[in-house]
Amino acid sequence: MTDKRILYVSSEVVPYLAENEVSLQSYELPKIINEVGGQIRIFMPRYGNINERRHQLHEVIRLSGMNLVVNDMDMPLIIKVASIPKERIQVYFIDNDDYFKRKATFSDEEGVMYPDNDERAIFFAKGVVETVKKLNWVPDVIHVHGWLASLLPIYLKHYYKDEGIFGDTKIISSVYNQSFEGSLDLEMVNKLAFDNLPAEAIEFYKQPTYENMMKATIDHSDAVMIPVEGLSSDLTKYIETSKKPFLPFTPKENLKDVYLDFIKKEVL
Repeated sequence: MTDKRILYVSSEVVPYLAENEVSLQSYELPKIINEVGGQIRIFMPRYGNINERRHQLHEVIRLSGMNLVVNDMDMPLIIKVASIPKERIQVYFIDNDDYFKRKATFSDEEGVMYPDNDERAIFFAKGVVETVKKLNWVPDVIHVHGWLASLLPIYLKHYYKDEGIFGDTKIISSVYNQSFEGSLDLEMVNKLAFDNLPAEAIEFYKQPTYENMMKATIDHSDAVMIPVEGLSSDLTKYIETSKKPFLPFTPKENLKDVYLDFIKKEVL
C-alpha cells in the first residue's frame, strides 16, 4: 500500500464529531492505511457544531472561491483544513454558510431532518470532486462513508465521467445501519436530473429513503464494505446479489489485515 492514494469521503469523522459507527470507521480505516505508508486525505462537511478554534481549522484561500450549481442556484464553496492530532492526516472541510453553518449535522433540535439535506448532499459531492481536481491529487481509491456522502459515486460515474483524471479511480462504499426515517425531499430526483444524470441511474431517488439511497450508491461503486453488525436483510441481500466485491462485517481485532487484503486483491 506504500504511496497508494486513498481518499476518504465521510459525513462524520472522529474527533470532529461525536463517536458513532460512521465517525469511528472514518477515523480507524484511514489510520490503518496511514500506518502502512499509504497517502491519505479525508473530506467531510464543516458543520456549525464543529469547534474551529479547538480543532485548528483554517481556510485554504487558493481552494476556496468557486461557486457550485445546485438546482440552478450558485452556492459559494469554502474549503477549510485541519490535521488529526498525532496521526498526520489532513482533513478537508467542505463549507457553505447556507448549507452547513447551522449548529447541528442532519436535523434540528427537535430531531426534524433539515428539508435541504438532499441539496447539502449534492453540494458536498460536487465540492469534494472540484477540490480534489484543484489539489491535483488523484486518488487510486475513494472510500465513501455515510448517506450524506453517498452521492459521490453516482456523480463520479456520470456527472464527472469525462474527467480523465478519475479514469482509474476505484470506489468503495461502506453501507451502515439505517440512520434516518422516512425520506429526503421528493424533489431530489429532479435536482439530480438537473445535472443531467441519466434517468435509469437516479430511479431510486424518486423515493429517497435511506435504503434506496444506499442501493443507488452500491450500483455505482466498484466494491462494497459492511462495517457493522445487523445490517438490514434487504440491504445485505442487495449487496450479495450485486456481483460487486464486498467485505462482510469484520471484528475490530481482525480488521487491519482483512481490510488491507480486500483493497489489494479486490479493488486495486
